[in-house]
Amino acid sequence: MDPKTFLKLPERNNKPRKSGITEIMDVGTPTGLLRDYLNDFNAYIDFIKFGIGSAIITPNLREKIKLAKEYNVDVWFGGTLFEKFYSQNQLNAYIDFLHEQQVSWVEVSSGTLDQDPESLLKCVEVLKKEFNVVAEVGSKDLSKIMPPSQWVHEIKDLLALDCNYIILEGRESATAGMYRQTGELREGLVADIISEVDQEKLIFEAPTPKTQNHFIRQFGANVNLGNVKLRDILILESQRQALRNETFFIV
Repeated sequence: MDPKTFLKLPERNNKPRKSGITEIMDVGTPTGLLRDYLNDFNAYIDFIKFGIGSAIITPNLREKIKLAKEYNVDVWFGGTLFEKFYSQNQLNAYIDFLHEQQVSWVEVSSGTLDQDPESLLKCVEVLKKEFNVVAEVGSKDLSKIMPPSQWVHEIKDLLALDCNYIILEGRESATAGMYRQTGELREGLVADIISEVDQEKLIFEAPTPKTQNHFIRQFGANVNLGNVKLRDILILESQRQALRNETFFIV
């Protein structure tokens, strides 16, 4: 008996899906443990991001990428790695590295570098010829507060170049970008972005069950969420499917 046949739960998009995606941030999960997580929870995972700049020092990287693909999970590398290559004028070397690893998705960002938005757009134009591109908007610098108008402008420019998704910066700690240093969400900023941009093209970085709960309650079961920890994957899916008290009444 499948209990879900007797319950009214939020309709959940199935894989492969364009909305309702969950992007896991991996920084150092042992290969065997990753295999176990994927074996049990692959239906709930759409992407794995090898976070920050860790991809070039991750043991067994190729094995992990191959493993993810076996479970129909795509991968990309953290935007910080893109920024490291870009800052040293090595974009072509980065492209070669992506090809060597047989990675078809790439994240571009300017969260660490104080990069001219026009330069970022030029990088997207180059990378879009060969890869699916996700672009991150927002700064990791806690002292740099971007006005909502700038967020919207940059997002629209990136989407005009046919980026697959736009990531809204939140870091792995939910203390930058969309969030204040205290962890409080800048709700007015999010409202301004949503009023101008198709929500299904956005990935909200939500690294904690509390932040995930907020976006699910605001936008529903099929909101796109990123920087999720592997250990929280079942908690997140329970929240999406109204099986936790905070989201119990969503439809």
